[in-house]
Amino acid sequence: MRLGINLGYWGAGMDGDNLAVAQEADRLGYDVCWAAEAYGSDAPTVLSWVAAKTERIDIGSAIMQIPARQPAMTAMTAATLDSLSGGRFRLGLGVSGPQVSEGWYGVKFDKPLARTREYVEIVRKAMSRERLTYEGEHWTLPLPDGPGKPIKLTVHPEREHIPLYIAAIGPKNLEQTGEIADGALLIFPSAEHLEETALRPLRAGREKAGLTMDGFDVHPTLPIALGDDIDALADIFRPYTALYVGGMGSRKQNFYNQLAQRMGYEKQAVEIQDKYLSGDKAGAAAAVPRQLIDQTTLLGSVERIADRMKAYAEAGVTTLTLAPAGFTLDERLAALRAGTEALEHAGLA
Repeated sequence: MRLGINLGYWGAGMDGDNLAVAQEADRLGYDVCWAAEAYGSDAPTVLSWVAAKTERIDIGSAIMQIPARQPAMTAMTAATLDSLSGGRFRLGLGVSGPQVSEGWYGVKFDKPLARTREYVEIVRKAMSRERLTYEGEHWTLPLPDGPGKPIKLTVHPEREHIPLYIAAIGPKNLEQTGEIADGALLIFPSAEHLEETALRPLRAGREKAGLTMDGFDVHPTLPIALGDDIDALADIFRPYTALYVGGMGSRKQNFYNQLAQRMGYEKQAVEIQDKYLSGDKAGAAAAVPRQLIDQTTLLGSVERIADRMKAYAEAGVTTLTLAPAGFTLDERLAALRAGTEALEHAGLA
């Protein structure tokens, strides 16, 4: 099992620290460094900077938001980053959510699966340097009855095939991801529930495409925190878990809340959301079960983290991306080093 690192969002006052984390991950032999975007920092700018300051580690967008860019622009950006980084770029895509898509980008959040499928088809076609033509429900290229003509990408990516990942949570999205992508970016993954919440629909998608899971990257992200007091470590992630389960999206369209319910936390997920949406964020955090946090993070000693890593590897994870927690850079670097130590301790390096 390989290790990755997720820097999250930029611009939160830790930019220099984030670069130091990426450079240490590069030195330690981590496989890939991901950067996120929502409605603040954009992923490609951050990744270009990280690529310039590192030597070996891959860089990846987790995620570039589909409503933010036309698919041809995404292909241009991916090809440019792959060229500038010497073939180290991985393209992670996702539909974002209705609040961001419609409130920030002015793009209707309708038919997300169909949009994703068409988007991926156009991006792949553009990156292959074919002359770009496409006829779909959401995109038609070139536009009919106008001056547009089929154009091909002028940039030559370093590689013929840039790995393409999709951030997926719901069963239908996971199935389509297995069918059309090279890997799945998962969040709030529990090793104990991975088969029913992720692998089963991913496998169904692969089978639909006439493929197996061989070569497909099952790639969850987990926060990691080092220490002896598990309860205190779990408390660090209460606001984070409450934000996603309670407040990410609307009451009817919160994919993380639905995931928590599929993991067996139906009543707790409803309570967390009720409290969060009523403005009681502290109450929502307090309502998060410690077991839910423990199942979706890596907490404790190196030995305890190693045991959890074994569970993820046995469940079918191929790359485990870590988000090192800490109030200082030294604490985050210590968590990063603990990740490689735990991997070796588990016999998975």
